[in-house]
Amino acid sequence: MSSWRIPFAALLAGALFGLGLAVSGMTDPQRILGFLDVFGDFNPALLFVLGGAVMTTMLLFRFVLRRPAPVFAQRFHLSDVRSIDARLLTGAALFGIGWGLAGYCPGPALVGLGVLSPEALWFVPAMLVGMLLHNVVSRSSSP
Repeated sequence: MSSWRIPFAALLAGALFGLGLAVSGMTDPQRILGFLDVFGDFNPALLFVLGGAVMTTMLLFRFVLRRPAPVFAQRFHLSDVRSIDARLLTGAALFGIGWGLAGYCPGPALVGLGVLSPEALWFVPAMLVGMLLHNVVSRSSSP
């Protein structure tokens, strides 16, 4: 398999994802915060985007997994974790808090950084520090 195919496929998938975020308006933190403000000025747009993503996944995931391997890899890399633990709940809570405070999650933040959004200019460095901190804590708590 050519060495350029995997990075090219990743670039193409990332560009398509970013385009989808931009077209759906999900790069606007105010739209996300409006979705999270269920008792105020609620904006249901994200609900429709999420619904479309869930429906697409439900329809195509089993079809894709019937293949012997992905197009650009030797095998599928699926998680074997089947339980909910404190680590997962803590990570989900931290993600939700950051999302609620900033109106960004990683994908839209990177798109926002590309257009020099003021929110993304502080969010992305904070996200990178959080990722680094996670790696430090994970290494120190590993047996």
